[in-house]
Amino acid sequence: MPAAREFDYVIVGAGSAGCVLAARLSEDPAVRVLLLEAGGWDWHPLLRIPLGVGRIWGFGRFDWGYHTEPELHAGGRRIETARGKVIGGSNSINAMGYIRGHRGDYDRWASRGLAGWSYADVLPYFKRAETWEDGETPYRGGGGPIYVRRTKDIDPLYDAYIAAGVRAGHPFTDDYNGAQQHGFGWAQWTIRQGRRDSTARAYLHPVLGRRNLTVHTGALARRIVLEGGRAVGVEFTQGGESEVARAAREVILCGGSINTPQLLMLSGIGDPDHLRELGIGVAMPLPGVGRNLQDHYAAGLFHERREAGPFVAATRFDRLAFNFARAYVAGSGPATDVPSGFMAFVKTDPSLAMPDIQFLFRSGPSSAGPWFPGIKPAWSDAFVCRPVLLRPASRGRILLRSADPADRVRIQQNFLSDARDLPVLRKGLKLLREVAAQPALDRFRGRELGPGADVQSDADLDSYIQSTGATAHHPCGTCRMGTDSDAVVDGSLRLRGVEGVRVADASVMPDLVGGNINAAVIMIAEKAADLIQGKPAPARVQV
Repeated sequence: MPAAREFDYVIVGAGSAGCVLAARLSEDPAVRVLLLEAGGWDWHPLLRIPLGVGRIWGFGRFDWGYHTEPELHAGGRRIETARGKVIGGSNSINAMGYIRGHRGDYDRWASRGLAGWSYADVLPYFKRAETWEDGETPYRGGGGPIYVRRTKDIDPLYDAYIAAGVRAGHPFTDDYNGAQQHGFGWAQWTIRQGRRDSTARAYLHPVLGRRNLTVHTGALARRIVLEGGRAVGVEFTQGGESEVARAAREVILCGGSINTPQLLMLSGIGDPDHLRELGIGVAMPLPGVGRNLQDHYAAGLFHERREAGPFVAATRFDRLAFNFARAYVAGSGPATDVPSGFMAFVKTDPSLAMPDIQFLFRSGPSSAGPWFPGIKPAWSDAFVCRPVLLRPASRGRILLRSADPADRVRIQQNFLSDARDLPVLRKGLKLLREVAAQPALDRFRGRELGPGADVQSDADLDSYIQSTGATAHHPCGTCRMGTDSDAVVDGSLRLRGVEGVRVADASVMPDLVGGNINAAVIMIAEKAADLIQGKPAPARVQV
């Protein structure tokens, strides 16, 4: 094994959080930072062009290829769980939606003893991270690395769906990341000048020339090196060779809700019984590692479209090739957006303090793809809207399959295992049907393909949800922060019982926020940078 190199900070995982931290910590030229990423670089055009998102998932070059264990309450299916394995992590392969969640989510965290995590505390970090297309407001940032804009490619179906939502009794919201989340509004995306604006592109790439920043790709972390109850480095393999990078100050885990607990357990930090089953010595008993797994589960309401929309014409092979090239070179044209123009947050009970269902829309079926006259016929146009259960009561777990770091972990999501979840999602599907039945959609709405007009009873709807639902790809909570004995990290993101380790990714979230979680992960990383460097928190923002 080569002699270990020493850095001040070793960051494991170059996803949303890892890229932020690499950029922020290396701002000090006296600090040496190493960023380890198991995947490769994010140069591929599919990762840059927004419309390419439909062909990324399942691509082994960029995706870990995870699936759950058979889900007992979801038809016994093994449900795919796409996670990015590339510089930028899941932020390089996700759908680019930018949603902070509801302000009440962060106040809930703070109410559980996590001082510094209320909405007033975290809003300055959200603002620091973003540039909002309309400029700075009391709620939005005007000069941050990540660019956020509304949908640009307007399909008339988007406007009609928003009008239908309002006609069905839901409010309109101009900015669901601002004063009011509740309602139907135009979707927001992390797209800059027609290209994906991941944290890799916004934070990491601009600082790669710094001499104090080192990035290793194809580097699989094997274990945290511990000496006398303190983390002093990380052992990893690269190019078939094993190496150790020593950390003079801290090891920072940013591998996400699946890979971070895996690395902790491989290092002997976790549930003692589980570790002993696999022959792993117990360095620190922390039963909470890998537990508390949560994710957003979604069903789907599918309709034929009466007449083909603009997305069909845009996917004709010659036009698609031209528009991909146009988007890559000039950042313009129809490939610079995704076919998902609106977003909605609704309440299944008007008395609720915050929305409990999100509607995710896509104006195209899963069969959408390139076609050309005389060679391959155009696909039949359809659209789908998915009610998403925002705050599930069900909890799952991450378990090791073996002591081999290359082995995929066992993912037990336990979707719908808590009896409280299915009725809420069923209500969300019924609300969505009410929206879809509004006159504003008459010119677009064809036959209901799923669940189907004959699926009406609660029992039949439940069966449909269980047998067809899928993850919205927002796993969190497996190394949650808290003040109780089962918490894995404290409110400063320090690992309990082991010095020199922090966790800064979705795994520290105590529970799910109301919406896609990438914005929250970026915020966590921005706050982590201040905590690690001992900087004072910015002034709280009361709005």
